[in-house]
Amino acid sequence: MNHPIYRITSVECIQPHSLRLRFNDGLSRVINFEGILEGELYGPLRDPAVFAQVTLDPEIHTVVWPCGADFDPATLHDWPEHEAAFRAAAERWSHSNANA
Repeated sequence: MNHPIYRITSVECIQPHSLRLRFNDGLSRVINFEGILEGELYGPLRDPAVFAQVTLDPEIHTVVWPCGADFDPATLHDWPEHEAAFRAAAERWSHSNANA
């Protein structure tokens, strides 16, 4: 099975919870993460100042934050196919935190 390996070549924070990403295959995508920022890993990114600390990791070629949050570049490349699953997971994480 052969599948493409995507790398993010640039990242720009364009709104409090949105990024403009460019990929090695020429694709440019804007993603609004606001609806998935829940739970222990992604919850801290709700703070716009923390979200704005995004950087591009030069080794794994994806976006990372100092709090440890990151995403697989292939997931971000194909975000429309994965967004619903992330939103459903965020809903579970939100309920889990409310019950803790």
